[in-house]
Amino acid sequence: MNVLFAASEARPFIASGGLADVIGALPKALLGAGCNCRVILPLYSDIPGKFREEMHRVAEINVKLGWRDLYCGLYETVCNGVTFYFIDNEYYFKRSGIYGHFDDGERFAYFSKAVLECARVMDFEPDIIHCHDWQTGMIPTFLHLFYHDDPKLGKVKTIFTIHNIQYQGNYDMYFAGDVLGLSESNRHMVEYDGRCNYMKAGIDQCDAISTVSPTYAQEILDPWFAWGLDRLLRERTYKLAGILNGIDVESYDPSTDKDIPATFSIYDLSGKAKCKEELQKELGLEVDPSKMLIGMVGRLVSHKGLDLVRAVCDRVMEGNVQIAILGSGESAFEGFFRYMQDKYPGKISFVCGFIPSLARRIYAGSDAFLMPSKSEPCGLAQMIALRYGTIPIVRETGGLKDSIKDLGGIKGNGFTFQTYNADDMYDAICRAQALYFKGDRWKEAVLNALSCDFSWNRSAQTYMHLYETVLK
Repeated sequence: MNVLFAASEARPFIASGGLADVIGALPKALLGAGCNCRVILPLYSDIPGKFREEMHRVAEINVKLGWRDLYCGLYETVCNGVTFYFIDNEYYFKRSGIYGHFDDGERFAYFSKAVLECARVMDFEPDIIHCHDWQTGMIPTFLHLFYHDDPKLGKVKTIFTIHNIQYQGNYDMYFAGDVLGLSESNRHMVEYDGRCNYMKAGIDQCDAISTVSPTYAQEILDPWFAWGLDRLLRERTYKLAGILNGIDVESYDPSTDKDIPATFSIYDLSGKAKCKEELQKELGLEVDPSKMLIGMVGRLVSHKGLDLVRAVCDRVMEGNVQIAILGSGESAFEGFFRYMQDKYPGKISFVCGFIPSLARRIYAGSDAFLMPSKSEPCGLAQMIALRYGTIPIVRETGGLKDSIKDLGGIKGNGFTFQTYNADDMYDAICRAQALYFKGDRWKEAVLNALSCDFSWNRSAQTYMHLYETVLK
C-alpha cells in the first residue's frame, strides 16, 4: 500500500506546532506497520541549510493554477527512513515564516495543485493521498475535477485529517474562479456560507475524514467546537473517524535525552529529582524539593484556558507550589505572567518564547503539568509530560479526555476536571497537591506515568485499517 502525506510542515525540517510532530513521526510508524508512506511539503526558505544540502532534484515541471502557469521544482531526501519530497517555488515559499502572508490562500492552492502534478512524475504511485488541514484541503477537489481520468491518479483515494477546525482557509468567493480555476458550475464544491472555504472542500470531496482524537471527532459535530462546520460534518458522519495522535517515544525518552541535566527511567527515578533541582536553579526558583513544581508549555492563547489560570493564580500560590511557564502569544497573557513573576519572585518563572530544549527540561523537572484547555483537538504535551513522569492536570476535552484518566479511578494517570470553571481547575490542582505530599503514593503515580504507552504504533495500526477500508 502506497500512501503520500501532503502537509504544510513536518519535523525536523520546519515546524510551528503539533502538526509538524505528527507528520514527522506517523509516517515512520506506518513504515513499521507495512505501509510505504512518503511525505510532500513546500520547500520553505526557512528550512535549515543542512537539510537542503541533502536534497536532490527529481523533476522540474509547470503547474497551472487558474490563469497562471507556474514553475515547480521537485526535490527529494530521506530522513529517519522516510522519503520526503519538497515543492520548490521561490515566489510562494522564499519568505520568512510558514503562515500569515497576505496570499496564503493562493500559496496553498498552488501547493495543493503542485502535489498532484508532482505525483504524476515521481517514481511513486500513491494509492491514497492523505491530506492534512486546510492547507491541503483543495487536493481532493482538484483530484476529482482535473485528474479523474488521469492514468496514474484516476483511482487514487483521499483522506482528509482535521488537526484544528478553527483554521479553515476561508476566502472571498472570487478565489474559486481567479485562483482555483473552477467553473461556475463547480464552485459549489468550495462554497460555504457564501465564502470559499478550503477545509469545506476537503471535507466534502475526500473519501474519508479523520480527526486527531475520538472525543474531538464527536465534539466537532457540536456548534460550540465546530467553528461553523457542524452542519457539514453532521451530514458526513458516515466517513468520519477519530484516531488519537501519538508521540515520538524515541525522541522524548528521559533515559537518553541529552537536553535534560540527568537521565532517569522507571527503574531509577533519581535523575528526575536532579532535573527538578537544576530547573529551579535555571529559572530562578527557590531550590526546594518539598515544593510541588507545576509546568506549563505552549501557546499563550485564550482557548488554552489561561483565563482560568489568571482567575485563581493567587489562590494557587497560597499553597506550597511553584509554577514554570514557557510560551508566547496574546499580549494580555504575556503581561499577566510577567506581572505574576514579579509578584511572586522565586515561586513563579515566566520565559516568553519557545525554546525546545527548555521545554524538555520543564517536562522532566516538573512534578505536575497544567493544561486547562477550553478546546484541545488532541494535545501532545500531556503525553510528553507522562513520558517524563510528570503528572498532567487537564480539562476533559478532546484528546485530553481520551489520554488522561483521573487518579481517583482505577487506571488513573492524572487529574482531570470537566466544566470550564476556574474553581473546578483549582480543585484539581489541590487534589494533585494533596497526593504530592503523600510521598509513596505520588511515587506510584510517577511510575505509572512512566509506564504509559503513547507511541505511534497503536495509531498507525488504526490508520492502516482506515486505509484498507477506503481502498475497498
